[in-house]
Amino acid sequence: MAQEGKEPWMDYLALTTVIFAVCATLSTFKGGGYSTKSVISQEQASDQWNFFQAKSIRESLYVIQKENIELQINSMGKPVDEALLEKYKGSLELTQKNIDKYISQKAEIEKVAKAFEQTRDEAQKHGQPFGVAVIFMQISILLSSIAGLFKSKKIWLLAVPVGGIGLVYFANGFLLFM
Repeated sequence: MAQEGKEPWMDYLALTTVIFAVCATLSTFKGGGYSTKSVISQEQASDQWNFFQAKSIRESLYVIQKENIELQINSMGKPVDEALLEKYKGSLELTQKNIDKYISQKAEIEKVAKAFEQTRDEAQKHGQPFGVAVIFMQISILLSSIAGLFKSKKIWLLAVPVGGIGLVYFANGFLLFM
C-alpha cells in the first residue's frame, strides 16, 4: 500500500505528537515523583514538629517544677535547715539540667523539621512546572489529533507553539529557570 497523496507536513505532525506525548508522560512521572516527595517530607516535618511539641511540654513541666522548688527555697523559715536546703538545691540543679537538655533536643529537632520543610518546598517548586507542562502538551496532542483527523495544517500550526510552551515548562521542572 503506497501512501498516495500524503502531505509532507503530516510526517512532522506525527513526529511532534510523539515528542509531546513522550514529554507529557515524563512530566507526569516526574511531577508525581516530586508530589510524593513533597507529601512524605511534609509528613516527616509534621512528625518532627509533634516531637518538638512533646519536648516543649516536658520542658514546661520542668520549668514549673523549678519554679516550685525556688518558691519552696524562698519560703523556708528561719533558721534554715541546711540539709533540706541542700536537697532543694540538688533538685534545682537536676531540674535545670533537664530543662537545658530539652532546650538542646528541641533545637536539634527544629533543624531536622526545617530540613524536611525545605525538601518539601523544593519538591513543590519542581513539581508545579511539570503539572503545567502536562496541561500544555495534552492540549497540543489534542490539537494535533484534530489536525490529523481533519488534515488541517492550520490546526497543527496552532498545536506546535502550545506544545512548545509545554516543553518550556517541562525543562523548567528540571532547571527552575522561570
